[in-house]
Amino acid sequence: MKPPLWSFWTTLYVGFGAFAIIVLAMLAGSWLDLSWQAAGLCALAGGAAATLWVRNHLWTQARFRSREEERLLAKVESLYNAGAIGRIGVLEGADERPCPLRQIEEAARRMALLRQVAEGIYGIEALFDVQLRLSWITPSIERIAGHTPAECLAADDAAVLLVHESDRRYCMQTARQVLERGGEEHFEMRLLRRDGGFGWVACRWRRILDDSGALVGLRMSAEDIQARKEAEYRQLETVAELRRAQALREHYLARSNDERKRLLALLNLIRLGILFIDRDHRVLYFNRTVQEMWGYSPDDNPIGARDVVLQNTVLPLVEAPDEFIAHINAVLGSGGAVSEPHETRLRDGRIITDVSAVVEGGEGQRGIGRVWIYEDVTEQRRTAEKLVALAERDPLTNLYNRRRFHEELERYLAEARRHEEVQIGLVSFDLDGFKPVNDRFGHQAGDAVLVGLADGIGRIIRRNEMFFRLGGDEFCVLLPDTNERELAELAGRLVESVAALRFTFEGQDTGVTASAGVALYPEHGGDAETLIAAADEAMYCSKSSGRNRWSMARPRREAGNASPS
Repeated sequence: MKPPLWSFWTTLYVGFGAFAIIVLAMLAGSWLDLSWQAAGLCALAGGAAATLWVRNHLWTQARFRSREEERLLAKVESLYNAGAIGRIGVLEGADERPCPLRQIEEAARRMALLRQVAEGIYGIEALFDVQLRLSWITPSIERIAGHTPAECLAADDAAVLLVHESDRRYCMQTARQVLERGGEEHFEMRLLRRDGGFGWVACRWRRILDDSGALVGLRMSAEDIQARKEAEYRQLETVAELRRAQALREHYLARSNDERKRLLALLNLIRLGILFIDRDHRVLYFNRTVQEMWGYSPDDNPIGARDVVLQNTVLPLVEAPDEFIAHINAVLGSGGAVSEPHETRLRDGRIITDVSAVVEGGEGQRGIGRVWIYEDVTEQRRTAEKLVALAERDPLTNLYNRRRFHEELERYLAEARRHEEVQIGLVSFDLDGFKPVNDRFGHQAGDAVLVGLADGIGRIIRRNEMFFRLGGDEFCVLLPDTNERELAELAGRLVESVAALRFTFEGQDTGVTASAGVALYPEHGGDAETLIAAADEAMYCSKSSGRNRWSMARPRREAGNASPS
C-alpha cells in the first residue's frame, strides 16, 4: 500500500518538529560540552530520527484507516448483495478499482438508492440470519401491520410479534426447512396488526448466499392479499349462500313434486273431469276422468292441443253441437266470472254438466288460463227421475198417480181460465168384476189385470191425453182443449177396449168391464172439485144403469142424475 501524499500542514508540522529537535540537539551538545561538529551531527541525527518516526506513524495510521475502510466496505457490500433489489453497479467509466474512500462513497450512494427503492416496495421484504432472527425489513410493514421496522427489529421474536398464532408454527417450520434443504416455499399466512386484527399475506421463503456460496440467512417476500382473501371470502359466502339457496330450492322442489304427485293422484281419483287451458288456448292439464268422459283412450295425450281441436274432437258425441259451441263461446266471452252450470246431452244418453272460471295470475296480472270442471250427472238425473216417478207414478202400473192428477188438473184449469174458449175433459172409470177376480184367483191375478188394463188403454190414449190410476181399480183420463164430441168418442173407446181385454188364470179365461163417467169444464164444473164430482156422479150413473157403459154428466144448472148413454 502506498503512503498517502503529505499535505501542506503535514509538511509544516514535520519541519517544525525537525527544527525543534535540531535546536534541542545543539543545546544538549553545548551542555555536554561537545564541539559544534559533534553537536551538528547530533542535530542532524535527531532530525532524521524525528522525520522517520513521523513518516512511520503516518504510514501506520494510513494502514489502519485502510483496514477500517475495507471492513466497512465489506459490510456494506454484504448488505448490498443480500438486498432484494440487485446490484446498482459501479460508476461508469471506472477502469481501475476505486480507492476505499471512493468505494465507501459509492456504497453510501447505493445504500441511499436502495433505501429509496425499499421505501417504495408495496409488499414486505425481510432478511433473517441463520438463527431466524430478523435483521432487516422494509418500511411497508408499518402500512400493512402497523408496526414500525424498528419495533420489528427490537422484538425478541419477530414471529411472535407479527405472525398469527395459528400460522406461526407452520411458518417457522417452513423457514427451517428452507434453511436445511434450500429451494423456495410458498404459502399464505396471517400477519398480526397493531390494532389486534390480522391481514392475509402470500409469503415466499428462499436462501441468501454470499459471493462464495456460503449461507448467510433467509429472505422472505410477502405480498398483501387481504383484498383477495376478502373477495374469496365473499365469493365463498356467495357460493355457500347459493348452495343453501339451491338446497332450499331442491327441498321445496322435492316437496312441490310430492305435493304435485299427491294432487295428481287426488285429481285422478275424483269423479270430476278437470281440464286446464292456458292463456294461449292450449291444453295444459287434464285428469283421467276427462279422458273417460269424452271418449279418449288412455294412450291419447291432448297436452298442447288447442281448445278448438278439442271441441272438434268431442262434437260428434254431442246431441246438439251448435248449442254446445254457442255455450262455449258465451263462457269464453264472459270474462273472469264463474260460469253458470250448463247441461250437455250426449248421443249415448249421458248428461254432462260443466262449470268454468279464469285462473287468476298475480296481483295486477292477467289470468294465466281457464279451468273447466265436468261432471257426469246421468245417474243423478236417472235417480231424480226415479224419485219423481215414485212421487208421481203408480209403482204397479207406472201410470200417473192421484197426486199428479190433481196437479195437472189444476194446471189445465188455470190455462183454460186464461183462454175462455178452452174446454177441459175428464173421463173417470172403475172396473166391473174386478173384486171377484181378486177373490177367486188372488191379488197377483188382480195386479195382472191392472197392469194389463194400463197397457191396453195406454195404446189407445193420444199424446195430449193423460192416463191416471187414482187408486185400487179406479182410473181417469184428462183431456186438455177438447169438446163434448171428442170426449164422448174417447169414453166409448175406453169402455170397448176394457171389455175386449181377456186374462187367463189357472186355465180359466176371464175379463172385466168398465163403467165410465164423463164431465166437461166449464159446462159441468167450474173448478177441480166440482168437475171431479160431476164425473164421479156420471160414473155411478153408468154402474146403476147396468155397467159396461159410459154416462155424460149433466150441466151444473140442471138438477138430478146424469143420463146414461
